Amino acid sequence: MELLLSAVAILARWDVLAALLVGSIGGVIIGAIPGVGAAVAIAILLPATFSLDPIVGMTALLGIYGSSMYGGAIPAILINTPGTAVNALTTYDGHPMTKRGEGRRALSLAYSASFFGGVFSVLCLILLSPVLAKIAPMFGSREIFLATLLGIILVVLAHRGQVLVAGMMASLGIWLNTIGLESLQYSRRYTFDQSWLSSGVDLIVVVLGLFAISQAMVLLVETNKVPKASVESGGMFQGFKELMRHKRVALTSSTYGVLMGMVPGVGEFTSQFLAYTTAQKTSKTPAQFGKGAPEGLVAAEAANNAVPGAAMIPLLALGIPGEALTAMMLSVFYVHNVVPGPGLFQNQMDFVVAIYIALLLLNILVILFLLFSTRQLLRVIEIPTRFLGASILTLSFVGVYSLRNSAIDCAIAAFFGVFGYILKRLSLPVVPIILGMVLGGIMEPKLRTSMMRVKTPMDFIDRPIAMILFIIILVVIGSYLWGAFKDRREVKAED
Repeated sequence: MELLLSAVAILARWDVLAALLVGSIGGVIIGAIPGVGAAVAIAILLPATFSLDPIVGMTALLGIYGSSMYGGAIPAILINTPGTAVNALTTYDGHPMTKRGEGRRALSLAYSASFFGGVFSVLCLILLSPVLAKIAPMFGSREIFLATLLGIILVVLAHRGQVLVAGMMASLGIWLNTIGLESLQYSRRYTFDQSWLSSGVDLIVVVLGLFAISQAMVLLVETNKVPKASVESGGMFQGFKELMRHKRVALTSSTYGVLMGMVPGVGEFTSQFLAYTTAQKTSKTPAQFGKGAPEGLVAAEAANNAVPGAAMIPLLALGIPGEALTAMMLSVFYVHNVVPGPGLFQNQMDFVVAIYIALLLLNILVILFLLFSTRQLLRVIEIPTRFLGASILTLSFVGVYSLRNSAIDCAIAAFFGVFGYILKRLSLPVVPIILGMVLGGIMEPKLRTSMMRVKTPMDFIDRPIAMILFIIILVVIGSYLWGAFKDRREVKAED
C-alpha cells in the first residue's frame, strides 16, 4: 500500500497529469492523420521532453505511443487508409463494414477491442512486476550483454525476406554509436580528424532524420491528397456490448499481443497476423473474414493495442527496447540518469508503478475522448498531405537545432532524412538502424565490464541465466537456418 501511495504521489502533479492528457489526446489525433504515425510524432517531441522531469516526459511519450493506434483505426475503417502502419490489418474488415453502412458500429467495436487489449496488457504488466523484481537483480553485465545480443538477433530475423539487409542496417547502427570519443580511454574512433565528429552522432538527430524528415519528404513528393470521411448515425457505446459476444477472440488476441510485445523485434505486426489467423481458423464463419467480419476487426485491434504495455517489460526490466518507439523512450531515461534495468526495480519501484498507473489511465482517457469526439476528429483526416509534410519538415529541423543549437546536427539530420527516404522508396527496413545504435550502446560497456572477469570463453556463460540466454540464441539462429534450408530445398524440389 505504501508503494502504491508513493506511485500515486508521483503522478498526482499538474504537470504529469497535463502531459498524460496532452499525450493521450495528441496521440489519437496524430494516429488519425494518415502518413504521420507515432514514430514521427515522438521523434519531433523528443527534444522537448529532455528539459522535463523523467516522469513528465515519459507520460507524454507513453500517451502518444499507447493512443496512436486507437486513432489510426479511424481512417483505416472509414477511408481504407491506415492512420499508422500497424492499423493496416484493420482495413481488412473495418472498411467493408463501412461500405455496408456500418461505419459507426465498426469504430465502436474497434475502440472497445483496443481498450480491452490495452487494459489487459497493463494488468499483465502489473502481475509480472513481482517476478521481474526478483529476476532483474540476477542480471549482471554478461547476462545483459547476451540479452541485448538476443534482442538484436530477434530484430534482424523478424524481417523475413530481408534478413541480410536488416543485419546490415543493425550493424550500421552499432557502428554509428561508436563514432566519437569512447567512454573508457577517451580515444577518438572513426572521426577522421574531423573535430565536429568528436561528440559522436546523436541518436535523436538520427531518429528525426530517418523517421520525421524522410516521412515529410514522402508526403511532399507524392501527389497532394485531401481525404474525405463521414460517419453514419448510431450509438458509439454498442461496441462494448458486442465485444462480449467475441470475448474469446479478444482474450486470445490480447494474449498474442502481450507475448509478442515482450519479445524484442516482433511487436504489433506478428501479434496481429497470429491473432487474425487464429480468429479466422476458429470462427464459425471464416469466409466472412476480409469482407466485414466483426471478429477480424476485434482480433486486429485487440492484438496491436496489447503490445505497448507488454513492450515496457523488457524496457524496464533489462533496459532493452523492442522497437523504435521504446528505443526513443529509453533516451529520455538516459538523459535524466534514470537507468532501466535491475537497479530500477530495486531502487525506484515507485517510479515503475507510476508508469503502470499512467498506462492504465491513458487507456481510460483515450476511450472517453473517442466515444464523444469521433465526428470532430474527422476534420483532422482532411488535412492536405503536402501541408502536413511541410509542417513535419519544419518542426523536425526546429527540434534538431534545439538539441545543441548546432547547424551541423541539422546537416546530419538532413543526410539521414534523404537516406531514410531512399530506404522507404526501396522498401528496406529503417528500424534496425535505431535499435543498433541503442542496443550497441548497451552492449559495448557491458562486454568490456564482463571481459575483466572472463579468462576462457566458457567463463562467459558459467552462470545459469547466461547459459539459458546463450542456449536461446543458439536455438533461435539454428531454427532460422533450418527453416531457410528447408525453404531452399523445397524450391529446388519444385524446380
